[in-house]
Amino acid sequence: MRSSKCLNKLDRMQRALHHQEPDRVPISDFFWGSFIKRWRDEFGLPADADIYEHYDLDWVVVNPNMDPHIRRFEVLRENAEEVVVKTGFEAVLIKKFDQAMPGFLSFETDTVEKMTAFEFDDPWDERRYFRRGDDQINGVGDGFARDIDSFVDRVKARHAEFPVFGSVCEAHEMLSRIIGPEHVMMWMGECPDEVAAFVERTNAFALEILRAQIRAAGGTLDGIVIWGDVAYKKGMLFSPQYWRAHFKPGVRALVDECRSHGLPVIYHGCGNVSRIFDDFIELGINAYNPLEAKAGLDVVDLRRRYGHKLGFCGNMDVTLWSTGDRAAIRAAVLTKLNAAKGGGFIFQSDHSVPHNVAPADYEYVVELVRKHGVYPLALDEYDLPEFDSHETHTTNVFGRGTAC
Repeated sequence: MRSSKCLNKLDRMQRALHHQEPDRVPISDFFWGSFIKRWRDEFGLPADADIYEHYDLDWVVVNPNMDPHIRRFEVLRENAEEVVVKTGFEAVLIKKFDQAMPGFLSFETDTVEKMTAFEFDDPWDERRYFRRGDDQINGVGDGFARDIDSFVDRVKARHAEFPVFGSVCEAHEMLSRIIGPEHVMMWMGECPDEVAAFVERTNAFALEILRAQIRAAGGTLDGIVIWGDVAYKKGMLFSPQYWRAHFKPGVRALVDECRSHGLPVIYHGCGNVSRIFDDFIELGINAYNPLEAKAGLDVVDLRRRYGHKLGFCGNMDVTLWSTGDRAAIRAAVLTKLNAAKGGGFIFQSDHSVPHNVAPADYEYVVELVRKHGVYPLALDEYDLPEFDSHETHTTNVFGRGTAC
């Protein structure tokens, strides 16, 4: 049974994603493991202290096993400093334990012919959802973990206290892990039809991963995150036209499936995706994350530009947090909260909280949002009175238009 606190969080999230003002602005985040370690050490917390529980944050994400091939990691080298493994993406990764993210060393699918012949394991295989095991996305990232709890068990562990979002990688996110980002870029130019055909098959695989996890979770999911990095600091990684022709249909199918189950969608994409924001609005994405400030995105400007056609999640510049300048942090937090007028905003960092942010400064940010993010918002000298928060048509969590 869900706690009353969890039900309040769920109502808060639903209202925000519905572009209505809840009791206060929702807040959560993603955290690098090095920050979590520093947070525990500096506050004298136990080794298993959970930051989501400690700050009573408003939502969490749980990933199923999305590896194309279900297999245990093949450990090629391991010592105290690093581990090298081959995963179910048929990729070889090196994870240096003192670094945030792994590096790709090689990809078994290294020719167009191998890509064309690549086969996916059954997306409905119960091992993805009901069994412990190894998988790349959950196991080789910021940390390194093997034999993790099943997707369903991890959802159940959170469900009583937090709104839980499942997740799925769209085709480009999958492609870059199967053949590598360099091949993605080169082959789009050299063999666009072959890549397009593989994208179509990857779209189909992702859709079935989504359907299967919703079925497996049995009504315990409250939304879905679509992971889909298609941009970098200055813009798109490839042409918007190619994205629209081949990747957009797959995203549309994912959003439509979520809509059929009443599940809101938060799309996570790094970099500056300004050239396809209108596409995300057309598709019915409920909120976009993480809105990297270092990629030139500003949520207040975006709210002015798009009104309530699209929700926003993120945009707090972690490089500013890392300075420890409390006056500047306060000014930025309160200014960003203007985007929450009328709902449609979830407060988070502009990606993940890194180790160079002092835990006391992160706690200061949480306290600011909890104090000034209560509706009606109290933004003091950073209130923007000319801010027109309800000038446009919006899309609710079920994808139907509502007049503001």
